[in-house]
Amino acid sequence: MTPPTRLGPDLAALERALGGLARLFTGAGYEAVSPPHLFPADLMLDLYGEDIRARAFLFPGGGGDEVCLRPDFTVPVVLAHGERGWGRPARYAYQGPVFRRQAAGSSRPVEYLQAGVENLGAADPAAAEAEVLDLTLRGLGLLGVGAHRVTTGDLGIVFGLLDALEMPAGRRARLRRHLWRPARFHALVAGAVAGAPAPTPRRAALIAAVAAPDPLARIERLAAAEGEIIGLREIEDIAERAAALAEAAAEPPMPAAQADLIEAALAVTGPAEQALARLRDLTAAAGVDLGPQLDAFARRLDAMAARGLDGATLAFDADFGRNLEYYDGFVFEITGPDPALPLAGGGRYDSMTARLGAGRAIPAIGAMIRPEAALAAAGGA
Repeated sequence: MTPPTRLGPDLAALERALGGLARLFTGAGYEAVSPPHLFPADLMLDLYGEDIRARAFLFPGGGGDEVCLRPDFTVPVVLAHGERGWGRPARYAYQGPVFRRQAAGSSRPVEYLQAGVENLGAADPAAAEAEVLDLTLRGLGLLGVGAHRVTTGDLGIVFGLLDALEMPAGRRARLRRHLWRPARFHALVAGAVAGAPAPTPRRAALIAAVAAPDPLARIERLAAAEGEIIGLREIEDIAERAAALAEAAAEPPMPAAQADLIEAALAVTGPAEQALARLRDLTAAAGVDLGPQLDAFARRLDAMAARGLDGATLAFDADFGRNLEYYDGFVFEITGPDPALPLAGGGRYDSMTARLGAGRAIPAIGAMIRPEAALAAAGGA
């Protein structure tokens, strides 16, 4: 649905909220930035993942390439930072509309406001994480949000676990690629334990073609025999897919103990301090070294404690935070009376900076508040 027109007392309340958030963020040392509404669509397709990709507004650009209405502020702000130079740390504050298509029948608007911060290049990543979460909570308090629930997670722990376990490279790549789709991820783990199923006749033919003396010519003949459906793809793409199928078919089954460890780690929930202890116990018992990731978790809890955020009560869910594919570490979400409607959220996305031109991953974390949802939750406009 399109958003309602903002006017009268509702507009005045919203403007006061946005002004208060701007003062809060700039007062904390965050520089105001206003990136364009449009940016190259290929960046969105590469960075945001399937969920946002299906909900993006795409348009032809003036040069023939597609452009995208921003679905959030993170990528546009990071691009703006890169234009100024990657070498210095910076902190930015933003506010404005974002645009996402919604499912048929949804009551959610396709345009809504976000106000938030991005912290890039911090020398102390744990301190930056605590600062961003603290600012987000203070911002919600400024808008009158009282009762709320904070859920935290850490995708870096899951990535670290997959990297630490011995498994075929192709399997690891598939699991990493589908980490943001929990149902698919868990199905892949279960399927890896069961072993590769017997291929369909079409897949068997492709796998056999990979081992042929001239695989590309063999695959081209198979593609031609299939007609237009498969012929719409480039032969090189089909050959690459066939090679991946052959590699997967040759993989040994995943040991049940390995799958059990992955599932047990993702099942860890509870107060953050207890979750950290549980993850240390699980990985130590399995002989898996996640020292760097779990030590970073501990430093984050220390930094949060210094800001009055209690790790003994802060909720942690190892399976949480798998919605935007650029997140790769600490993540959090804050909800109000309706748990299905986030009021705020954010997370770490170090690896995205390398993909956007930094040349290496630099520490990066951001968060956004949805002021209209927050005011509604507080009983306001």
